[in-house]
Amino acid sequence: MTSPLPLEIIGGGLAGLSLGLALRREGVPVILSEAGDYPRHRVCGEFISGLSASTIVRLGLEPFLTDARRHREVAWFVDGRAPRVQRLPAEALGISRRVLDSRLAGAFADAGGDLRVQTRVIDFAPRAGRVFATGRRRGRSPWLGLKIHAANLPLKRGLEIHLGEQAYVGLARVEGDRVNICGLFRRRKVSAKGASLLGAYLRAAGFDSVAARLDEAAVDSASFCAVAALEFDRRVPTPDRIMLGDTCAMIPPFTGNGMAMAFQSAELALDPLLAYAQGKASWSQACHDIHQALARRFRLRLASADLLHPWLLQPVRQRWLATLGRAHLLPFQSIYTILH
Repeated sequence: MTSPLPLEIIGGGLAGLSLGLALRREGVPVILSEAGDYPRHRVCGEFISGLSASTIVRLGLEPFLTDARRHREVAWFVDGRAPRVQRLPAEALGISRRVLDSRLAGAFADAGGDLRVQTRVIDFAPRAGRVFATGRRRGRSPWLGLKIHAANLPLKRGLEIHLGEQAYVGLARVEGDRVNICGLFRRRKVSAKGASLLGAYLRAAGFDSVAARLDEAAVDSASFCAVAALEFDRRVPTPDRIMLGDTCAMIPPFTGNGMAMAFQSAELALDPLLAYAQGKASWSQACHDIHQALARRFRLRLASADLLHPWLLQPVRQRWLATLGRAHLLPFQSIYTILH
């Protein structure tokens, strides 16, 4: 019997790790290069919305999600007023990237995967057997992401979303009864540094009540992280290059769908890559099939998120959304379905 062809994955986030693990379970040799190490914190909402049971089964994710918090409601805040509570059509999961990435990395190594941490790949030329899952793009965008964990921080619901001036912030309960506070902000001049930077940005964007609650909580300063110049765009793939997760397209974070899309892109790539590794398809055919599958699954979702995103960042539009929500005129179920 012919041995499977080896595959190389560049990037050890959710897409790269889950794909690498699934390939190893099928006996495919996989080298996975990750510029960082595990465990570590990442700027992420840590709220998985829209992940189907079929994807969890296909990628074998269930053991890694056992202690994730289960959420069914979201509380939306505009101008700090009493929240509009929306019930999610399907259960969402709250789990930290520090825990989830570490579990996947350990399972990949235990399955015989060649995990090369603190290895930054310099040569990004596409070639047969190489998959890119290098994460979000950083460009000249004015958007900044900030994140920190806190304990003893009471929430109105398992997930809160606060809309402010050119900013929004999500508070999500994750494993261990910790709360992940993660926000998207337009860059501005603030005097704070390090972990105190989030509080300064919260107040600058009008989130005084959130900042006050954070002041009263037990903040884990070591969990603070930031990422600048976030780009919400889609990269046009070349015929011989496979890009998965945020490397392919980064959906605006208000959807809570970024983590699910990383897993879904790995699932869509799995069968074509198995066909290539087993000698049943050429590399060009595998690339074509993956490109088509990604476009079918995500095109409408990304376009819809891009259209809705500006409404969450401008106070006048936010008030219109709040008014429509209070009047029960927002088709929440339809919007959720399109965005997931």
